[in-house]
Amino acid sequence: MEDLTARARIRNAALEQFATHGLKGTTIRGVAEAAGVSPGLVQHHFGSKQKLREVCDEHVMREIRRIKMDALDTGTGDPGYLSAVVRASVPIRRYLARTLVEGSPAAAKLFDESVEFTKEMLEAPPPGLSKPATTDLDAYAAAMTSIAFGVVALHEHLSRALGEDTLSAEGYPRLAKALMEIFTDNIMDPDLVGRNKEALDRMEGGGRA
Repeated sequence: MEDLTARARIRNAALEQFATHGLKGTTIRGVAEAAGVSPGLVQHHFGSKQKLREVCDEHVMREIRRIKMDALDTGTGDPGYLSAVVRASVPIRRYLARTLVEGSPAAAKLFDESVEFTKEMLEAPPPGLSKPATTDLDAYAAAMTSIAFGVVALHEHLSRALGEDTLSAEGYPRLAKALMEIFTDNIMDPDLVGRNKEALDRMEGGGRA
């Protein structure tokens, strides 16, 4: 148990270090200091900084999946439960924000895996979701993932616009409610949607009528 606890503590410290300093600025020594262990113990568990980054990526993807499923669970109707989930996920979202703006292979992998997970959820929706009426599920899932990742990557601009840190438990609710409204409000006239889809279909067909 002590060994597992040390490994988890190092991983969590690495999440914070990568989120704050990026891949280049993070060091084994810095992670060790943040975790309260020796650099040798970090290398014993993970071998190298690159391997530690890969472990963090795997952990973040597992947490993204878990958080998405939790969001559909009836337990989220409890504000105390929701607040705990949001607060616990802050390190994950800060790590993701830094990874996305770095444009690293890790960011590409996280995005691609999230798109695939979103497709899985849309193909066989769990309670709380409906199957979308789309003829292009790949593009649909990629667009949904872009929205979810985009509000994380652009959190500094969103936080400035809203006057609160949108990655924090205090600033998150206002942004989350706006996103739910965007997904549920039918603000475009159906005729306008139809005309634009027809125009886009013609664009895909090379402009043919």
